[in-house]
Amino acid sequence: MHRPPSSSANHGLRRLAGWALLCAAALCGQQALLPAARADNAATSPVLERRVKAAFLYKFLGYAEFPPGAFADAASPVMIGVIGADELAAELGRIVSGRIVGNRPILVRVLRESELGTPVHLLFIAGYDSARVGRMVRAAGNALLVVTECDGGLQLGSAINFRIVDERVRFDVALDAAERNGIKLSSRLLTVANRVQKGAQQ
Repeated sequence: MHRPPSSSANHGLRRLAGWALLCAAALCGQQALLPAARADNAATSPVLERRVKAAFLYKFLGYAEFPPGAFADAASPVMIGVIGADELAAELGRIVSGRIVGNRPILVRVLRESELGTPVHLLFIAGYDSARVGRMVRAAGNALLVVTECDGGLQLGSAINFRIVDERVRFDVALDAAERNGIKLSSRLLTVANRVQKGAQQ
């Protein structure tokens, strides 16, 4: 029978969640971008892992320079698409509410697999089934910056792939995947990446 976590465990998780989100918020700091956000055994703390990843997705926008043709006009919003993670999309929506990046508002849209190809600036594809994720990455089409979370995500074509390293949410970056879509990633972001892939790998 499932036992609810104790009040002390809940307190510890809330305290750790707050700390992890502060670490993710450090992505916009002037000195250290990110002491890697601890997920406290993310396999058993999905809520915390989701919150940290949502915070990262928002912060990634501030370190990605999109090509001039990525926006219809000066007032066009930055669009984030999320597929396979409705709760994360809701969390991300709360984070970006009222915020701007590059003088543009940010909108979050939940997408279904049938909607892949919808033009978005950042697309997060959730899930750990590499075959399924690879199929969706190939179908992403008009998505400029693709973020995944499965094993071998960069080899599947994503530009950023979340990983859990030593119980911390980290991310790998593939510069070639970003550059193919005209995205320039800040060196400050690369500095705190777990790994940076500078060329296509087979």
